[in-house]
Amino acid sequence: MSGFVKSPCILAVLMVLLLAPVFSLSAQSKAGRSRGDYLTLKIAVMGPGDELYFWWGHIALIVEDTVSGQSRFYDYGLFSFKSNHFFVNFALGRLLYSCGVSPTDININNYIKTNRDVTIYTLDLPAIQKEAVWSFVEQNVLPENRDYYYHHFKDNCATRIRDIIDLATDGQFKERFIHAPGRFTLRQHVRRHTWFSPFFDWFLNFLMGQDIDTPITVWEEMFLPAEIGNRIQDFRYIDPFGEERMLVASTENLYRAVNRPAVLDKPRRQWIRELFLGIFIAAALVFLFWLRKVKPKTGRVLLGLTQSFLGLFFGIAGVLLFFMTFFTNHDYTYHNSNFLYVNPLILAAVPLGIKVARGRDQKKCLFSEWLLKGLWTYVFLGGILSMVIKLFSGFYQQNQVTQALVLPFALVLSFIPPGGKILFKGICSKK
Repeated sequence: MSGFVKSPCILAVLMVLLLAPVFSLSAQSKAGRSRGDYLTLKIAVMGPGDELYFWWGHIALIVEDTVSGQSRFYDYGLFSFKSNHFFVNFALGRLLYSCGVSPTDININNYIKTNRDVTIYTLDLPAIQKEAVWSFVEQNVLPENRDYYYHHFKDNCATRIRDIIDLATDGQFKERFIHAPGRFTLRQHVRRHTWFSPFFDWFLNFLMGQDIDTPITVWEEMFLPAEIGNRIQDFRYIDPFGEERMLVASTENLYRAVNRPAVLDKPRRQWIRELFLGIFIAAALVFLFWLRKVKPKTGRVLLGLTQSFLGLFFGIAGVLLFFMTFFTNHDYTYHNSNFLYVNPLILAAVPLGIKVARGRDQKKCLFSEWLLKGLWTYVFLGGILSMVIKLFSGFYQQNQVTQALVLPFALVLSFIPPGGKILFKGICSKK
């Protein structure tokens, strides 16, 4: 019995001695591998979503770890409406965004459920570069590092991923594109994504000043996630071992959105649409002027209320522009010549138009009409001035959409004569 026990022990010792070199080589091989050897890095580019702040798409870094089996989604576009003073900070241009990490599957499935394009680019990077990127993003998600002040064009979810790609290529990504001429200006890129919504397309264009109308580089164009996807596909770099590599090893189109407005390849000339609307409003005002002569009371009321509405709409727009230009960090609204003719002064048309519509006192009614005529004449001349100053090199704002909308009806209102006994008897009459 005891001899039977000793035999397996001797065999076990012999097996250990024989296999020791194999285990030793395996351990040495494993010890010689870095963390980066077990990592796969991917760039996820998501298309536009339903909400306004999703119209420009999204982007994130995916890090897959074959050792742990985890796939982590590093997102630099996190914010919360419930954060302290969110709307105040947003209005002032001091909005804090964060970097966070979460499971990849949850995020990808959410983008697919909300009908957004999802494209995955698998990167071809040496282990040392993958480990450097992983270490960098892990530092980013720490509580003391994760927050940053968001900027629409200079510091957002896309520019952060762009900089990570530059880190992964030892600065070669930036070197390639920092001086390469871009396709469009920042304004044109914005309008490629807003064309389908007439109001927001006009309104956002109205708020943006001339600083975004200068030529930009490809590097600057990559404030848009899709532009990063376009550029990395064909990008080649030299790895630390002196070998040339394609940055993207493979591309996978996980999902294509259904019945969602496409992003334009080239921006359209949207001012034509605004010009037709401006002419339509002008024609309606001419009709009301004629109606005022045929049916004085009805024409007076409608003409007064119409001017009040125009004053309210463009006055509020002017107040927002004034606030964003002089009291916030929204620097893309600075140096805006629209302020010459669309500003808070237009709000004066609201009470004046109401006084004309009420028509209780002939003198006050007539005086209000004269003031309205002077106000709209100022608006028209201010709009003309915003066009004339472009003859000088320091003024180059592409604000044709606002000019095309406002100038036609401002011209008509500046020529409509006030009522009264002399011009049109009975238009403003005592009640």
